[in-house]
Amino acid sequence: MLVSHSPRLAAGLADLLAEIGWRDVPVAVAAGTADGRLGTSLDAVRGALAAADAGDGVIVLPDLGSAVLSVKLALQDADPARAVMVDAPFVEGAVAAAATAASGGDLAAVVAAAQGARDFRKL
Repeated sequence: MLVSHSPRLAAGLADLLAEIGWRDVPVAVAAGTADGRLGTSLDAVRGALAAADAGDGVIVLPDLGSAVLSVKLALQDADPARAVMVDAPFVEGAVAAAATAASGGDLAAVVAAAQGARDFRKL
């Protein structure tokens, strides 16, 4: 699940994941405010959490700041064994998580892959 201040940023990342071959990995998005501005919505995060859980659990990747706070609040009502916020780079973490989920990784493996993306080198 992607939580971002920007609907376009989150939608673009979801599109990227689908384009590189992980269409079967459910990706829910909570981004922007109810009136379309930049920001985060606790209600949107809660709704996306419910939509994202297809039975195997959910990892949540927030972009920054208030997105993290919104996710923390939303996760207060969730089962910590089924919904995990991951401290990982937004793009690289999402790609690593989706690749691991698509290859059959369980929730712990998907979390570890996203977290491991912090060490990806580009050069």
